[in-house]
Amino acid sequence: MSNRPPTILVVLAHPDDETFRCGGTLARLARRDVGVHLLCATRGEAGSCGKPPLCHREELPAVREQELRCACAPLGIEPPCLLGYRDGALAEVDEKEAVAQVMGILRELQPQVLLTWPPDGLSGHVDHMAVSRWTSQAFCRAAALGRNAPAALYHLAVPSSVAKALGLAHLHAIPDEEVTLAVDVTAAWEQKAAAIRCHRSQASSSPILAAPEERQRLFLGREHFRRAEARLQQDIFLALKEDR
Repeated sequence: MSNRPPTILVVLAHPDDETFRCGGTLARLARRDVGVHLLCATRGEAGSCGKPPLCHREELPAVREQELRCACAPLGIEPPCLLGYRDGALAEVDEKEAVAQVMGILRELQPQVLLTWPPDGLSGHVDHMAVSRWTSQAFCRAAALGRNAPAALYHLAVPSSVAKALGLAHLHAIPDEEVTLAVDVTAAWEQKAAAIRCHRSQASSSPILAAPEERQRLFLGREHFRRAEARLQQDIFLALKEDR
């Protein structure tokens, strides 16, 4: 693995998932010359058109795809790859087909790390849960094949202490001690803020953006992850513990 350029593949469901939950971490990885690649399952057509509306409903997929491409730029990550599945219906997608799609990207990029939603989707969102299943299956298949398989699979996480402090009872938080990595993204705050601004259509549906800055910093200024599977003891993600 030492001969391969450091690479991470992030597999998520909707445009803006990448920015709100892990944008600062992705920006910090990119600064370390890690190749950060994003695979997004949908174009977000079930989301909000904005208040007041920024577009007609039929225009929303194209708008959100452009917002996603906009967000990747300030984060310093590669342009996204979109699968184009229907937003809100990922549970209906043929799972073998979806896993094959992820496997194809794995073979092409040969990332050291995979990052996705946890099995419960963090909020119970069925699209998040489907993407989590696809990514987990792809990781296991790649590991079984052996050569050039990812070193680790990580899940997005919210620790119980943060969920309690912010009253986020709807989230499936995990005990603080189960968090593998907590990344302070203060140094990438402006990059993350710029990426958030790209997702203009979703601003009104994100309550945290209307909260005082102190609460925003608590939820958005530190990003948390759990190492779900690993083949090797160390990986490029864990290196962020030393990168202060």
